[in-house]
Amino acid sequence: MSSQDVLKNASTLASYNVLLQVMFRVLTFFLNAFTLRFVSKELIGVVNVRLTLLYSTLVFLSREAFRRACLSGVSGKNHSWRQVINLLWLTLPLGVLWAALLICVWLWLLEVPDPQTIPYYGPAVVLFALSGVQELLAEPLWVLAQAHMFVRLKVVAESLAMIAKCSITVVMVMFAREWGLYIFSAAHLVYTGFLVLCYAVYFIRFLGSKEAEEKGFPLHSVKDLLPRRAKGEPLVDWSLAQLTWSFFKQSFLKQILTEGERYVMTFLNVLSFGDQGVYDIVNNLGSMVARFIFLPIEESFYIFFAKVLERGRDVKSQKQEDVAIAAEVLECLLKLVLVVGLIISVFGYAFSHLALDLYGGSLLSSGAGPTLLRFYSSYVLLLAVNGVTECFVFAAMSQGEVDKYNLVMLALSLSFLFLSYMLTWWAGSVGFILANCLNMGLRILHSVLYIHRYFLSSQWKPLRGLLPSPLLLLALAVSAVVTALSEGVFCCDSGWLLRLVHISVGAACLLGVLVAVLLTETRLIQFIRTQLLPKYRKKHT
Repeated sequence: MSSQDVLKNASTLASYNVLLQVMFRVLTFFLNAFTLRFVSKELIGVVNVRLTLLYSTLVFLSREAFRRACLSGVSGKNHSWRQVINLLWLTLPLGVLWAALLICVWLWLLEVPDPQTIPYYGPAVVLFALSGVQELLAEPLWVLAQAHMFVRLKVVAESLAMIAKCSITVVMVMFAREWGLYIFSAAHLVYTGFLVLCYAVYFIRFLGSKEAEEKGFPLHSVKDLLPRRAKGEPLVDWSLAQLTWSFFKQSFLKQILTEGERYVMTFLNVLSFGDQGVYDIVNNLGSMVARFIFLPIEESFYIFFAKVLERGRDVKSQKQEDVAIAAEVLECLLKLVLVVGLIISVFGYAFSHLALDLYGGSLLSSGAGPTLLRFYSSYVLLLAVNGVTECFVFAAMSQGEVDKYNLVMLALSLSFLFLSYMLTWWAGSVGFILANCLNMGLRILHSVLYIHRYFLSSQWKPLRGLLPSPLLLLALAVSAVVTALSEGVFCCDSGWLLRLVHISVGAACLLGVLVAVLLTETRLIQFIRTQLLPKYRKKHT
């Protein structure tokens, strides 16, 4: 597959993933707004912080390293898919071990919520762990689908699973509120069950079909999906297993950085369950755009960089056409996330109070919620840039460099936990966001230095994507001042008419910023049209 074909497929995957994440976040947005009217913020805190942390820790530590290693370019070129499948099935017993360990920690080492306020905590812990193990059943199928760019499969599977989860949650919250945590546990089990079912049904129908033969799919029957030894080959490729181990050590540290504030809240009890619930709602609102735009781009273009670049080799020893495409794509991605992140930072400041008031009423807008969301809007910019820079770095690093970076991640993890505790003690919930900003800044610095060294001996300078045009900066600065003044004059306790005036002022400023982007960032607009928008990409190709 040529570099252009890989770019086309990665762009298609990113486009569908963005659409999928938009749907997810919209559904979750309305689901949370609905449940806020029926359940306590303490219950939301336990579900969205403690139980979700259990699930995310289990699946991340069980599969992330396998995904990164098996989706690297070498796995499709130098390794047998039979050995890759065998390696991927190790996620299941690893998940069972993590589940047993985490259940013990969550039940016996952590503070147990008051059963009168939050009933059925023990069974909920077990069911959330079981849902994580259940999802791992589809891991070999997920990697196969990602590696061969089966983009519609992921969209359909996760859409159906999310719709089923939301439906069950709404019905049970309305008619069986007394079931407490059983409601969210059952909904999560249904979600992971639907994922596994969709992937299984698709591959059962696909394997052995004419379509599979035409695509040259490496597996031919359902039996090939199960672990078994091939004649004349070891059970697994040990070089790939060694790379997986390197990524596993890194994934453990990355999980602490990704979910660090939840670990601090869970293990150090710095916030009550109610405050945890409010923080999580604000966190979900603040990260909505980041997750449904930046995360799909990061996931999809990691596959692109991993397939186009040869891991551990310098620029001069690789195909110059591939390096040129990778550099151009990296520059455009950096410019894209920088522009979107700056817009969110500027407009998030002036519209945080209004957004929370519309979403949750005085429960969210009367306390520390608006301040949290304002800080989080600035954090989104760092989150966006870090996602793109790290997706390139992780695709280009050699195994030795990955091992060295694990030491950097260890230092960042320890410093993050310390900063989270100290800054939370000093500034309350905002301390979590400040700690995240400091650590994200250090991660970006490391990645930027790596990218600079990587392209130093070449003609390409992709880090220019981090330099916005002067006209765009001027438009953003004017918008920041105007919207802040508008909030002070028109928002948010003087009725709907003045709120609409504030929204109109923000819309006019946003239009001015978008015009500045259209006038000055022509390469970025061309990249979006030809690579990220399906309608234009089809014409272009």
